[in-house]
Amino acid sequence: MRTLCASTLIGEFFVIGFAGLVAMKDPALSVSTVWLVSGIAMVLCVLLCGMVTRPGGVALGWALQLALIASGVFVPTMYFMGAVFAALWWASVHFGRKVDEAKARFAAQAESSSSAPDAV
Repeated sequence: MRTLCASTLIGEFFVIGFAGLVAMKDPALSVSTVWLVSGIAMVLCVLLCGMVTRPGGVALGWALQLALIASGVFVPTMYFMGAVFAALWWASVHFGRKVDEAKARFAAQAESSSSAPDAV
């Protein structure tokens, strides 16, 4: 799960940076505020890469997805991009857990077959 979720978060890192560049062109927003918010979100993406398997990591990821969708208020394209990344986040969590379960089953199978006495 960690690899899939981290890949999604790194993709979001870049999308947030590009959205910051677009938002910077809005005269109603101050450049410093745009980069403060974008910077915090980008750092959160990187930190979440390591926290995904810890308790609350997936929930924080969902909060980031909601914030990304909500950023569409300032950069309308982010409604679409936020929805795309929310779908990717769901897929990463869902299929990542399935992969982790399969790995655990295979590891248990390999261990049980290696610890069984050899039949003659």
